[in-house]
Amino acid sequence: MFRTSLVRSAHSAACRVVRRSTPIARPAVASSFSKFAPAVVFRSYSAAAGLGKEEVTDLTKLSPTSHFANDLGLDSLDTVEVVMAIEEEFSIEIPDKEADNIHSVEKAVAYILAQPDAH
Repeated sequence: MFRTSLVRSAHSAACRVVRRSTPIARPAVASSFSKFAPAVVFRSYSAAAGLGKEEVTDLTKLSPTSHFANDLGLDSLDTVEVVMAIEEEFSIEIPDKEADNIHSVEKAVAYILAQPDAH
């Protein structure tokens, strides 16, 4: 009995010593991070701002229903470049099967709007 009470008192004394913590010097930088506002994410562009006026030949041909090949005179390579530009601009990936169905400005806009991850 004396032995168990001695062990208990020694254990509780040791726990009291361990529970007391010595102050630790903390760097001033760590406390200043909590003062800043949360990060704000914004989108920036590094590409040129589209086509210039001298590159567009006839604005009357351009409408939402303009067909890339029939109305605007784009060949298959130009159409692929348009699809690639859409993928890059809106951070989406267009599968080849669906890219083959994008033949007009209207279809391109509809496809982009249907993508939930388009930015």
